[in-house]
Amino acid sequence: MKKFIETIKNIFKIEELRKRILFTLSLILVYRFGSFVVIPGINPVALNDLQSQVDGNGLLGLLNIFSGGAFSNASIFALGIMPYISASIVIQLLGIVVPYFQKLQKEGESGRRKINQWTRYLTILVLVFQIPAYLANLQKTLPSYAFVMGSSSLFYFSSTVLLIAGTMFVMWLGEKITDKGIGNGVSLIIMVGIIARLPHALLAEFNTRFTESTGGFVMLVVELALLFLVFAATIALVQAVRKIPVQYAKRIVGNKQYGGVRQYIPLKINAAGVMPIIFAQALMFIPALFSSSAIGTAFSNYAGFWYNFTFALLVVAFTYFYTAITVNPNMMAEDMKRNGGFIPGVKPGKKTVEYLDTIMTRITLPGSIFLAIVAILPAFAMKLGINNQFALFYGGTSLLILVGVILDTLQQIESYLLLRHYDGLMKTGRIKGRNA
Repeated sequence: MKKFIETIKNIFKIEELRKRILFTLSLILVYRFGSFVVIPGINPVALNDLQSQVDGNGLLGLLNIFSGGAFSNASIFALGIMPYISASIVIQLLGIVVPYFQKLQKEGESGRRKINQWTRYLTILVLVFQIPAYLANLQKTLPSYAFVMGSSSLFYFSSTVLLIAGTMFVMWLGEKITDKGIGNGVSLIIMVGIIARLPHALLAEFNTRFTESTGGFVMLVVELALLFLVFAATIALVQAVRKIPVQYAKRIVGNKQYGGVRQYIPLKINAAGVMPIIFAQALMFIPALFSSSAIGTAFSNYAGFWYNFTFALLVVAFTYFYTAITVNPNMMAEDMKRNGGFIPGVKPGKKTVEYLDTIMTRITLPGSIFLAIVAILPAFAMKLGINNQFALFYGGTSLLILVGVILDTLQQIESYLLLRHYDGLMKTGRIKGRNA
């Protein structure tokens, strides 16, 4: 405890880190306040039916978690950051097949700015399709007296403009946190929404256990123990690495190497982090917009077979896709060759590239499968009788985002501490983030 207090003091001794943390907390506070600002024209007193619908529907409940409760509050931030995530997926896919976006990805900072601009435009387009579905759900779920302005064109127009502005503002908050705060802004906003809903979900589970004959306190303890085990397993997944030995020469004379030192390249079992599950979840929200169709009905059942089977496949596919983007064997092989290094038993150049690519393919498979299993664990929790709201924290998108974002943010804080020659956050060693 004493070491922890000392570490907190050290954090606030570093002026830049202190400013970044306070800036991040202030923007998060703005986001949380905005989550309770109801769309003008809707009576906040009449939102009980919407909250009941969200609590009883796993998919809508998950969307509500991502928005920090803004969805069930009919807030101006109701759609949260997920439209931006969906747009980002499309842009990254276009970067594979469209030469123009491939060129932008290679142009450095200027290309990144242009890609961000295209992502914003596409986010607005996604919102144009999602907002009518959200407003139609409000019209269907809420009683007539909830709409102060009635079902007028003015209400629909003003609500559409405000919901677009709300999502774009949340996106702007995320970008500002990334630039001037600590951690990845978009991921932090999602994480804050998840944490904000945890007490509500825990209270719902308490009520279920103590108001119904379902095991009471003993069952609740068992559930919390299982949640802890899943949490620990998820941390192990995020931090797991395979070390590849690399021999570096101390000096090179002509074509001969003299001396040498062995180092290791840590290849992550899950190099893609939480992004595959965020991307997959964003795509799984699309069928819910067409709930009147047979496909929409099948995929709106959060605990159903087809929903979870498709979700697991998407997680595996996106894990390989995002790993291919983030890990570049050609660059790694070139850096080793430039610095006089080689993998023992493997020729430099093309053979090294092939070796690294083979290793990444092999270690990504079990990582992606484990990621998919964790992603669909909430469905099994629901089948075991755990409250729908609390079951969403048993693995799935919620838990993986919490683990990944917390570890990455702590890693950034620790890098500041170590740079100023302070002790890190962990006594036994450095925190391993996704980039370790």
